[in-house]
Amino acid sequence: MLKNLISRTYRSQSAATNKPLVKNCSSMNLKLKIWRQDTSDGSGQFKHYEINNVSPDSSFLEMLDMLNEQLVESGDQSVAFDSDCREGVCGMCSLTINGIPHGGHQGTTTCQLHMRSFSDGQTITIEPFRAKSFPVLRDLVVDRGGFDEIIQAGGFIPCRTGSAQDANEIPIPKPLADDAFDFAACIGCGACVAACKNASAMLFTGAKIAHLNSLPQGKAEKDRRTLSMVSKMDEAGFGNCRNYGECSAVCPKEIPLDVIAKMNRDFAVASVKGFISK
Repeated sequence: MLKNLISRTYRSQSAATNKPLVKNCSSMNLKLKIWRQDTSDGSGQFKHYEINNVSPDSSFLEMLDMLNEQLVESGDQSVAFDSDCREGVCGMCSLTINGIPHGGHQGTTTCQLHMRSFSDGQTITIEPFRAKSFPVLRDLVVDRGGFDEIIQAGGFIPCRTGSAQDANEIPIPKPLADDAFDFAACIGCGACVAACKNASAMLFTGAKIAHLNSLPQGKAEKDRRTLSMVSKMDEAGFGNCRNYGECSAVCPKEIPLDVIAKMNRDFAVASVKGFISK
């Protein structure tokens, strides 16, 4: 219920700014307010640009490509932003659009966002993800190395090298496999951190822990994994969860808040086991 309420709030905010286009509109003229920052140590500022003849069917990143072509042709420096697959899989396209990570459309990454979601003549504010643990490198590019450190701490399982096992060699109940598959859908984009008031990465960490701890292959290192990944999350400078739920509301893969509860439970059990073993 909390997630649905917050999702409706984000959708209403998005609807207030992202008015649908007129059906017969063949091109759009837009005003862009973009964060520019040369170096990670320097100070940044918003700069205003205008871009014309944008197709409503083009993606948001294609619109930024058009802007960069325009800037290069005029002798200005292009806007730096992350992108890779442009299919909503890699999680690289992490932008805050009009104050909402990924633009506020439910289950949609920035690269899947199309310009028909905006209206002709609208001013669009584009900035990087804002979090102390995500320092800005340049313009719209941030360093999400903290996520890599969390994965390195325990986001793996032991397995034998060689040929792959048969699919039915390890019986796994379908509901359990479905849950693990849903948890594994996390693409590590960082929207949860950017949306959280405390810059918490517990939705991301919880998704990775719940995914691996749920399956038989990950049971052997369940306790060590949970303690290591949570400890590394704290070391990386991420905050604590306050159960506001913004993280799940803006998550493009709609990871549920249940993963945080599962992580907290596994962490408590692992901590008790470690205390008793001492």
